[in-house]
Amino acid sequence: MNKNSIRLLFVSLVGMIAVTTSSAAPKNWKAILRETDPEFYKTEDAAMIGDNLLLFQRETGGWQKNTDMTFELTPSQRDSVVADKQRRDDSTIDNDATTLQMNFLAHLYKATEENRFKEGFNHGLDFILSGQYENGGWPQFWPDNEGYQVHITFNDDAIANILKLFDDILNNRTPYQGNLVDDQMRARLKDSFDRGIECILATQIVVNNEPTVWCQQHDHVSYAPAPARTYELPSFCSQESAAIVEVLMAIPNPDERVKRAIHGAMKWFEDYRLDGVALERTGHRGDPDYDVRLVEQPGAGPLWARFYDLENCKPFVCDRDGVPRERLDQIGAERRHGYSWYNNRPAGLYPLYEAWKAENGE
Repeated sequence: MNKNSIRLLFVSLVGMIAVTTSSAAPKNWKAILRETDPEFYKTEDAAMIGDNLLLFQRETGGWQKNTDMTFELTPSQRDSVVADKQRRDDSTIDNDATTLQMNFLAHLYKATEENRFKEGFNHGLDFILSGQYENGGWPQFWPDNEGYQVHITFNDDAIANILKLFDDILNNRTPYQGNLVDDQMRARLKDSFDRGIECILATQIVVNNEPTVWCQQHDHVSYAPAPARTYELPSFCSQESAAIVEVLMAIPNPDERVKRAIHGAMKWFEDYRLDGVALERTGHRGDPDYDVRLVEQPGAGPLWARFYDLENCKPFVCDRDGVPRERLDQIGAERRHGYSWYNNRPAGLYPLYEAWKAENGE
């Protein structure tokens, strides 16, 4: 397996997602923005969506999150979108925002060679580059942010998505070939990518001189694991760490620091995997009888808790009161049902790790 095949695996399952920034529409708009069929991008529907994306794009160059931009706007909706273009507090890389819209514009430019789509894409690149800290990390929102939004943000693969995008551009992968990006921009992206990797290595949690994994977010000055929302406490975090390891394994000719980071994280995943347990869902989401439980099930797994405490590395869940608890049934239904507390994402790393070791003589 060559380096190009050891790629980032990004999983984003979308169910009922809002047409606007509220919360209820049955259309899987993120799947539309992830379309890869070249013929689709030659259609009027694709062009309409592309123009919508340009309309929604803030003057900062970024986009807001959790917003369906794939439907035909009414005149009043267009006026509302235009009125918000100067906002500086909602451009973000959280929840796939900005990188998702840029990917669509790149596909559209490849199919149509319409310069407005190329310009929108490059405006997005300028936005991303403008937000990077000198130490290589990115906050969750910028240019205006507050509270935990200033932290170096790995949550929901925010930085991993950026580095994957840059890696795809630098390696001329579809749809980023041709003249979409000029040589000057490519040089800026290479410098930014390298600094992003340096940030990843600097923030990896080290215990007894051994590298482990990462928190969802790290202090942008001290690099220490940092809190975000009340139920997102400083922790060892399995889900986002898996995406980070995928980024590291895609680096060609890795140096010893990168190798040590990968080996350390994979050892941590192996040490703290949960076998013989499974997530059990009863009833239907939204119904009074719906529930989620972690149950014993011989032969099931592996699973990993989303969070492990920093003192004893024990799995925990948390409600909006900010108090960590051991079991799902100890937190309220709203957070029990509304957050991904357990995942199997690190399991996908095992075959990649074996291929990576073989290629790098490990």
